[in-house]
Amino acid sequence: MIATEFPLWATLPASLLLVIGGLLTVIGSLGLLRLPTFFARMHGPSMGNTLGTGCVLIASMILSSALLHRPVAHEFIITVFIVIVSPVTAMLVMRAARYRTRVKEERRQQGLQREQE
Repeated sequence: MIATEFPLWATLPASLLLVIGGLLTVIGSLGLLRLPTFFARMHGPSMGNTLGTGCVLIASMILSSALLHRPVAHEFIITVFIVIVSPVTAMLVMRAARYRTRVKEERRQQGLQREQE
C-alpha cells in the first residue's frame, strides 16, 4: 500500500505554488480577453500561462519527490519544454500576424493609388 499523506515541508510550498500558478494562469487568460489589440493579447497568455504551468509542474515535482522518497525530475523536463516552446510559438504567431497586417496595408495603399490615378 502506498502512503498518500504528504509531509508538511512538501505540502506548504506545493500549495503555495499551485495557488500562484492558478492566479498567473487566470491573469494571463484575462489579458487575452481584456487587451485591445492582437499583439497586446499575445503577451498575457504566453507569459502568464507559461509561468502558471511552470508553478504547477514544480509543485507536482515536489509532491512526487516527497511521496516516492527520491528526487523525481520528469516534470522538470516538461517545464523546460514548455518554457522553450511557448515563447517561440507566440513569436511565430506574432510574426505571422505582423506579416498579414503588412500585406493588408500594402494592398490598401495600392488600392488608394489606383483610385487616385
